[in-house]
Amino acid sequence: MTPKPVEGARQARGAAARLSGRRGEVLAAIWLLAKGYRILGFRLKTRQAEIDLLALKRGVLAVVEVKRRTTLLAALETVSADQRARLRRAAWRLPSPGRASGVRRFASTS
Repeated sequence: MTPKPVEGARQARGAAARLSGRRGEVLAAIWLLAKGYRILGFRLKTRQAEIDLLALKRGVLAVVEVKRRTTLLAALETVSADQRARLRRAAWRLPSPGRASGVRRFASTS
């Protein structure tokens, strides 16, 4: 069966969105590195959620959800309360890396 033009366009949009998201994650990681964070992982899958970036700075573990939007407000609005709760549960179930003090910080970036 030959794919319909609509399906091909949908696949192209999906591929473009994934690429944009990956670029956003790389840019967020670069920004975190410049701020003194050590990147511990990208796209970590847990039972509760997928963590886009996991970073550590001075004993604080940062769980970062990356949303590529035109404004920070637009990015924050796309992270639902349910998603924030899933990310919190996922973060608390992670082993404390290195010198992490047990403090977890949750952030959303655009």
